[in-house]
Amino acid sequence: MNVFGTTTVLGVFGHPVSHSLSPLLHNAAIRALKIDYIYVPFHVLPCDLPGAISGVRALQIAGVNLTIPHKERVIELLDEVGEHAARIQSVNTVINRDGWLCGESTDGPGFMRSAEAEWGSLRGARVLLLGAGGAAKAVAYALAESGCEVTVANRTPERAEALVNGLNTVLGRQAVRSVAMTSENLSAEIGNADLLVNTTSVGMSPELESIPIDPELLHKGLLVYDLVYSPPRTRLMAEAEARGAKAVNGIGMLVHQGAISFQMWTGLEPPIMVMQEAALAAIQ
Repeated sequence: MNVFGTTTVLGVFGHPVSHSLSPLLHNAAIRALKIDYIYVPFHVLPCDLPGAISGVRALQIAGVNLTIPHKERVIELLDEVGEHAARIQSVNTVINRDGWLCGESTDGPGFMRSAEAEWGSLRGARVLLLGAGGAAKAVAYALAESGCEVTVANRTPERAEALVNGLNTVLGRQAVRSVAMTSENLSAEIGNADLLVNTTSVGMSPELESIPIDPELLHKGLLVYDLVYSPPRTRLMAEAEARGAKAVNGIGMLVHQGAISFQMWTGLEPPIMVMQEAALAAIQ
């Protein structure tokens, strides 16, 4: 890639940021489209976030992604926050419009696009979601907004209850519920579920044999979406498929949320397959 005085800069702010696959995905798309852009990782400490956001304006950076731990803190530093991001109080994409910084969240829409590209419409699906972190919040909101019945289970019940209460408040209805993560509850919920979503890090490399639930609870006909993408085939996926369930990893969400950000910045339709191949090559 050549960098000129005319090159438009994009990037990602995170702490840490060395693990991020976003530069690989976006630069692969930039090369494929032959546009004069470059995407750069920036290691930004939490205490330096205000200065880094000011730098987006000062350096005329066209846009940045935000990853851990900046997605919530950045909101107070922006000029405008989109409705979706405001509702879940999380921003992963900043667009610089001539110095006016607008924050959006593409995590939930990215999840929905990838899941529905794999399985078709999920409207009305009964969903059991494991975890209560930032990813869980974005995914649960997107699912509930799409007409799904969502149940959240987390090892710390208080976190699940807080997430559910916050989501139901912004949704204006009791669309999401929580249950304690006991064997009895999980058995009942998975038995009735159409879709199981793991938003926890359980099963992520190097803990290859870890699994967030008892594999005997998995059943034929269940759809399993594991947000973990390293390794590309987790134990949860393998156990699900062995029992006749359909399973996918988190690469699709990673690619689709990045593609939505890319389109916001450039106005161009990104090459999804090119981005996905770049992600797979890096992980494998």
